This record gives sequence, C-alpha cells and structure tokens, in this order.
Amino acid sequence: MAEEPDLSNSVNLNLFLAGVEKRAFRIAQFAVADSDNALDIVQDSMLDFVRRYRNKPEDEWAPLYYRVLNSRISDAHRRRSVRNRVWGWFARDSEDDIEDPIQTAKDPKGEDPLVLLERTRLGTNLEKAISSLPLRQQQAFLLRAWEGLDVAETAFSMGCSQGSVKTHYFRAVQALKEKLKEFGND
Repeated sequence: MAEEPDLSNSVNLNLFLAGVEKRAFRIAQFAVADSDNALDIVQDSMLDFVRRYRNKPEDEWAPLYYRVLNSRISDAHRRRSVRNRVWGWFARDSEDDIEDPIQTAKDPKGEDPLVLLERTRLGTNLEKAISSLPLRQQQAFLLRAWEGLDVAETAFSMGCSQGSVKTHYFRAVQALKEKLKEFGND
C-alpha cells in the first residue's frame, strides 16, 4: 500500500515556492540577462528543490532553494561559455528592437512624468549596475539585500564561507555606490 503524501507539507511547499518565484526570476534574470533562460532556470531549480528537499524542515527551505538556484545559474554560465566558444562566430538576432507595450502605456495615476522618468532611469541603471557585477558579488548582494538572508544562510546558499560572503557583499555595495553615485543626495 502506497504512503499518503503529507498535504500540509505540500500546501506549505507550494506557498513557499509561490513566495520566492518572482524574486528568484529576477535573480536569474540579472545573472543570465535573458528572460527565457531565467524562467527555465527558475523552473528547473524549483523542480530540483522539490525533488530533493521537500521533506526538509521549512526553516531550511530558503537557503536550500537559493543554493539550488545558484547552482542552476552557474550551470547556465558554463553552458553559455562553452556555446560562445564553439558558436561565437554566428550572429544572433536581438529582441531588443521590439518595443514593450507596457513601457509606452499612459500612467493611470497621472504622476509627474519627470519623476517617473527619473525613477525609471534609476531602476534601469540599478539593473545594469547589478548585472555588471561579477557573479559571486551579484549573488551575495541579491541574497543579502534583496532576499534578506543572513550571512550564514547566504554562505550556505552560495556554497562558500561566511567571510567570502562578507567580502563579496562589501565589494558589491562599493561597486554599486560608485556606479550609482549620480543618484545620491548631493
């Protein structure tokens, strides 16, 4: 006779995954700079997480999930590196020329266009600055500042020491401050 699944654990697992899905997607998108690949990475990481860690205690899920996500991101970087070495001479079509209808829609709140422009400019520059960070600094920054993981959880997620997390995080913050200093208060 087959063992019945623990329904409360399934509900909690679904809630956990729903809660991290959007943030995980942004982390992957920063890392690989491609929405389709980022979505694949998040889906693969969620499937792998459920397969391996669904029976772990709930308080361990976040660091374990981000460890799986970071592993998938590293795998994607390795695959891209190999693919670029082998197929680098072929040009790729870019979807950057397609205009985003959301960006051209009118603001229903009627906010000041100059404030919106400045906010959009800051957001765009922040995304570029985060994307330009080395991968380990990017991971440390996003896990610490965005996901709110502590140093120990971040170290576990990244598979490195706590001192390494502190160093990567510090360097990331310094680089972001330098790249975004024009938006600081004068």
